[in-house]
Amino acid sequence: MAEQMAKVGELDICYETFGRREDPAFLLVMGLGTQMLGWHEGFCAQLAERGFFVIRYDNRDIGRSTHLKGRRPPTIKQLLLRDKAAAAYSLADMADDGIGLLDQLGIERAHVAGASMGGMIAQLMAANHPDRVLSLASIMSNTGHRWKGMPGLRIYPLFMRRPPDNREGAIESTVSTFRTIGSPAYPFDEEELRRTAQLSFERGYNPAGTARQLAAIVTSGDRVQDLRRITAPTVVIHGTRDVMVRPSGGRETARAIPGARLIEIDGMGHDLPRELWDRILGAMVANSERANPPARSAAAA
Repeated sequence: MAEQMAKVGELDICYETFGRREDPAFLLVMGLGTQMLGWHEGFCAQLAERGFFVIRYDNRDIGRSTHLKGRRPPTIKQLLLRDKAAAAYSLADMADDGIGLLDQLGIERAHVAGASMGGMIAQLMAANHPDRVLSLASIMSNTGHRWKGMPGLRIYPLFMRRPPDNREGAIESTVSTFRTIGSPAYPFDEEELRRTAQLSFERGYNPAGTARQLAAIVTSGDRVQDLRRITAPTVVIHGTRDVMVRPSGGRETARAIPGARLIEIDGMGHDLPRELWDRILGAMVANSERANPPARSAAAA
C-alpha cells in the first residue's frame, strides 16, 4: 500500500501498511536515524502473510515524518554528559507517537515490535499503555542501564564523525556503518543496502533529527522500573555478535520484563539479515499467540 500521512498531535507521521485491515494489527518501530525502510517490505509482507495487518512508520525527526525545525541538535559534549537540556523530546514522547498513530488508524490494540531504539520505544508503549499493547517483541535493544548493552569501543567513532552533507557521502556512510555493526555470520548485501540508503536520502535525510533521537536515548535513564510494569507477553531477540547493543542489553531486558522469553541468535549483529527473517518472524508470531484475549485489532471499517 502507498505511504500515507497521519496527524498525531502537532506531528505528521508517515506510515505504510501491509495485509488485510481486518487482521490483528502489528506495529513495527524502527531504530536510531533509520526510516521505516529498515523494516524491509519483504519482511513486512511475510508478516502480513502470517495473518497480520502490518504497520511500519517513520519516527518523528526522520524520513517523511515531521522534522523538528528550530531546535538545535545536541553537541557531542552534551551527549557524552547525558545533559537533559540537550533533549528536545523523550523516548516516552516517541512511544506516545506510535500510540497516537494507532488512534488515527482506529486500532484499539496491537502487537508491537521494535528494533534497537525502536525496542526502547516499544517497551515504553507496553509499560505506559498496557491496554493498547497485546504483545511485545524487543529486538537488539536494552534497558537504558549505563553498563548493560553499551556499544563496543570500536563503535564510538561512528557517533563522533561529522555526518555527510551529500547523497553519495550519506550512502557510503551507511554502507560503512553496517559493515561494522552488521551480522558477521551472514552475507552482507551491499547492493540492497545501497538501494535502501539512496531511497532514505531521497525521502528525507536529516542528521540533526538523528542527533536529537540520540539525545532522547542517552537522557532517558535506566528504564528497568518501567519494564517491570509490562504485562504483555514479551519476547526478547538479540544477536550474539551485536557490537552496537551488546548481548548483555538483551539479557538485562529479558530479566526486567516479567515472563519475558529470551532468544539469542548465533552470528546475528545489529541488523535483520534476510536469512534470519523466518526465525525472527516465527518468534514474533509465536509470542503474539501468548496474548490474552485472542489477538484481534479493533480497526475502523
